[in-house]
Amino acid sequence: MLKLYGFSVSNYYNMVKLALLEKGVPFEEVPFFAGQSPEALAISPRGKVPVLGVEQGYVNETSVILEYIEQTQPGPKLLPVDPFERAQVLALAKEIELYIELPARACYAEAFFGMTVPEAIKEKARTELLEGMASLGRHGKFAPYVAGETLSVADIYFVFSVNLACAVGHKVFGLDLLAEMPGARALLERLEQNPHVQKIAADKEAAMPQFLAWISSKK
Repeated sequence: MLKLYGFSVSNYYNMVKLALLEKGVPFEEVPFFAGQSPEALAISPRGKVPVLGVEQGYVNETSVILEYIEQTQPGPKLLPVDPFERAQVLALAKEIELYIELPARACYAEAFFGMTVPEAIKEKARTELLEGMASLGRHGKFAPYVAGETLSVADIYFVFSVNLACAVGHKVFGLDLLAEMPGARALLERLEQNPHVQKIAADKEAAMPQFLAWISSKK
């Protein structure tokens, strides 16, 4: 059985978890906060989550794990077979990660954990977020899913990145990042009603106290 290493508060962990749930693949969740200990680095070379444990060893990096799952596991396709269509989905996923998720992440400390982020970092994040959302508006189809008619890897990145980015936009900048993107807003609301996404959200809420305790222990 596949083993998913990580913790339920991680949005990248939850991306892999959603892919496995959508495909109906049995898997075991293994609590793993990673870090720089020899034991953690033996599983995750950079000390990050998630990691997928497979028969031959470990697969790390979310995008690689998602492609590995697509190539090796049964269930609904999350990537098109056609090379051009597949490239579009992967490009959308990468654009969401680089131009929305990562800029928003720079402000997570202030948005979610009561810390203060330097103004220069916030201003850079704000600019990049607005540019990233505009890029998504140009490239995404939202018909009704990000890349077209069916749920794909792009939607997995979307639901676990854009939701957090919107929270950052509201809490840190007083912005509605989806104000000019009704299709994206409708899709986010639709995906949040997905039973698997709701299960993941419940698991995240249940795991939050342990996660916050772990964060406090690192201070």
